[in-house]
Amino acid sequence: MTLQVGVIGAGLMGTTHVRTLTTTVAGAQVAAIADAVPEAGRRLGDEAGVETTYTDPHALIEDAGVDAVIVASPGDTHEELVLACLEAGKPVLCEKPLATTVSSAQRLLETEAAVGRRLIQLGFMRRFDPGYQVLKARLDAGDAGEPVIAYSTHRNPAVPPGFDSEMIIKDTVVHDVDTVRWLLGQELVRAAVLRPRVTSRAAPGTQDPQIVLFETDRGVHVNVEAFVNAGYGYDIGCEIVGENGVLTLQPPAGAALRTDGAARTSIPMGFQERFAAAVQGSAAGPDAWDGYAAAAVCEAAWQALRTGRPVEVELIAKPDLYAGALGLIGHN
Repeated sequence: MTLQVGVIGAGLMGTTHVRTLTTTVAGAQVAAIADAVPEAGRRLGDEAGVETTYTDPHALIEDAGVDAVIVASPGDTHEELVLACLEAGKPVLCEKPLATTVSSAQRLLETEAAVGRRLIQLGFMRRFDPGYQVLKARLDAGDAGEPVIAYSTHRNPAVPPGFDSEMIIKDTVVHDVDTVRWLLGQELVRAAVLRPRVTSRAAPGTQDPQIVLFETDRGVHVNVEAFVNAGYGYDIGCEIVGENGVLTLQPPAGAALRTDGAARTSIPMGFQERFAAAVQGSAAGPDAWDGYAAAAVCEAAWQALRTGRPVEVELIAKPDLYAGALGLIGHN
């Protein structure tokens, strides 16, 4: 049976999902597209050969011909649309964030728990990247010993106007938060933020770069560098320092050129190129608990940036539905 997928949002992420489903994913096809701008939905539909388009996302969710839904619309619509998917009993892949506030993320978590089965998956694609999967496998195998320190770097060449200090944490650092939680199998319980000298490329009033410091519930120190106007490329790094060794994420497969007295290695300019291989991951992945926890951690980090003081992460008790949830098997 071919899974019929409805995609809400015809912007960058929605277009990426439609193209991926159309060209790469076996066993699924795009059945319908919804976007508030009619021309955007029709344009993407024409490109992908999808005849059914909507301006009302609820009409897509209620369409009997749609088996599952991808929510790739703006973050402030996620709570409403994911709730509608839960009410319809349809699996939903929601792009991050799960919701724009911790209270909204908690409502979605508790609603799904009341339904009694996992229908929500979050769009944290790094878990499916081959490099990260190798790093996690070696970490879980104990190759580096017990983790002591984790480093994660997230550099973008540039971001759109209006991408402010809060968005750097909640739209950029959120990926590092999920990645570190998954790699270590530990929750982040405390956050602090350091303010390096602001880059000349940053918008007025925006703190870029940021160094976000976390502590896990088992005492691992986590250092995240977020630099969203780095200029030179889309550069993602990760290193786990253990008691017996260091595990370092290797860049995606490519070739290094040595010529004319210099060595050159290509660096991608966007996430589509860097994480292209991650679209072929399995259906098991980050769930509503992961989305809620990431939202709570990022809210603590945002408050730490605002106040200049460390802030404790506040998490509710984990519902039974998510027992053991830190994505895949955590490191012990």
